[in-house]
Amino acid sequence: MGVLKQLTSTKKNPVAASESLELEPLFKEFYDRLVYFSVQIIRDQVQAQDITQDAFIKYWQEREAIFPNKVAIKNYLYSTVRNASLNVIRHNKVVDDYQEQHGFLEAEELTIMDAIISSEVMAELHSAIEALPANYRTISEMSYLEGKKNQEIADELNMSINTVKKQKQRALELLRLRLSPELFAVLLTLGAAQLV
Repeated sequence: MGVLKQLTSTKKNPVAASESLELEPLFKEFYDRLVYFSVQIIRDQVQAQDITQDAFIKYWQEREAIFPNKVAIKNYLYSTVRNASLNVIRHNKVVDDYQEQHGFLEAEELTIMDAIISSEVMAELHSAIEALPANYRTISEMSYLEGKKNQEIADELNMSINTVKKQKQRALELLRLRLSPELFAVLLTLGAAQLV
């Protein structure tokens, strides 16, 4: 009833005593019904009570614009509670959607992190290959970075396939010394098809 006293306070809103008594019977008659109505929509007792109290405050502030008829006031209160309850549901849906999207963003951030790690790994591999002697470097770039098969490399460089295989093998021995075991494994994965 604290809300009722606040609404009918003569300090804030000088209203005749007979008019201020009109709110109390309305509040007593409709408050519980409106709270129940709101709970059916939003499934939250405390929030439903807040919505209902806000509906009475809104009614009191706009009472001069509402036809002074109990049915019109009842319709206004139910309509106000319904709209506020639906707004709560919409707000909760927006929050849920944001959380889903935020979860998606976290997954997207993991994908971005994977891309960063991949870029760093490739930069290390490029650096190690660039440090090789020229003939080993060319074959390694064509094989591991461009994905060419041994026969394609041999045809392109006008050399025998056995020479390509031997130079790749020697390049791998040098790269093994320069790369960590993990990076070397990545390099082997990149060129697995060409090692045969």
